[in-house]
Amino acid sequence: MKRLFGVIALIVLLISGTLLGACSGPPEGSAEWYFQHAYKLSKAGAYEEAIIAYTDAIKIEPMMAKLYVNRAAAYANLENFDQVIADCTKALSLDPDLALAYINRAYAYNAKGDFQLAIQDSNKAIDMGKNVAEAYVNRAYSYLSLGQLERAVADCNEAIELNSSLSQAYFHRAYAFKALDKKDEAIANFNTYIRLSNNQALIEKARQEIQELTEEEK
Repeated sequence: MKRLFGVIALIVLLISGTLLGACSGPPEGSAEWYFQHAYKLSKAGAYEEAIIAYTDAIKIEPMMAKLYVNRAAAYANLENFDQVIADCTKALSLDPDLALAYINRAYAYNAKGDFQLAIQDSNKAIDMGKNVAEAYVNRAYSYLSLGQLERAVADCNEAIELNSSLSQAYFHRAYAFKALDKKDEAIANFNTYIRLSNNQALIEKARQEIQELTEEEK
């Protein structure tokens, strides 16, 4: 699997709230109960258990597109990208206007190195005007991986304009600036990523990049 610089920092999203508009306390064993249970499991990082619960909900409500999108997000965290694509595709067959399905499928395509397909899905999410900042981040990663550095920077700029706390945008922009030999800008963006992110592995990677860039300037 090809990944830029050996790291991936994209956006995978969950749909929260209720499934069928229930106010509170759904009956145990109902699709709504499984949905809420699975959502909590996903937020807690128990992705395998969440997948089981989403699957139980799907057995009861197989036409609910949101269930497939959220199960795809759990699969993404387990790096089962083929299943992410399958679930997002199913969700879109049920609800073609579900922007998160395009965003999460773009995530999976990027992870598999299918950057043109990822760009197509990101474009669709951007055209819908929903979760646009996240879609720009995913497309920036695609462009960065294809060596289209100025486009990557432009998409990161758009994402940051929409959501200045979106750490992945700074991470990708830092790598684009590094490849463009703009060391000061790269260091500044890596530092912003470190301040905003809670991903310890990528924070450490950003620190290493800063150290290398600083040593090059000496």
